[in-house]
Amino acid sequence: VQLQASGGGLVQAGGSLRLSCAASGRTFSTRAVGWFRQAPGKEREFVAISRSGGSTFYALPVKGRFTISRGNAGNTVYLQMNSLKSEDTAVYYCAVSTVANPILSRVRQEDDYEYWGKGTLVTVSS
Repeated sequence: VQLQASGGGLVQAGGSLRLSCAASGRTFSTRAVGWFRQAPGKEREFVAISRSGGSTFYALPVKGRFTISRGNAGNTVYLQMNSLKSEDTAVYYCAVSTVANPILSRVRQEDDYEYWGKGTLVTVSS
C-alpha cells in the first residue's frame, strides 16, 4: 500500500486548506486512518482519526477547526483545516491503522499505524 498526501501549501492565518490522502493498492474501508503532524523542532503528534465504523476523534488543539472525512470511493481521506493558526505549521502525514476501530487510548500510538505517507507541508503565515 502506498499513501500519497497532498494539498499542503502556504496560507495566511485564518485561512483554510484541505489535505488529501490517497491510497494505491487498497481501500481504507476496513481500517482506521489518521493524520499526524510534525512542526519544526518538535516531535510528531496526533491530529485526527477516522475509524472504520465512522466515528472520528481529534486532538484538542484542532478540535472544532479540523474535520476528517472519507471519500466515497473508499481510498481517499481528507483533512479540512479551517481557521488556521501559525502553530498549525507542520508537515502533515496520513497513516493507516492496523485495525478498523482502535480504542481512543491507542489512537496516538504511532506503532499502531502500518502504512505512512510521505507528508505534505502546511505553512501558516501570521
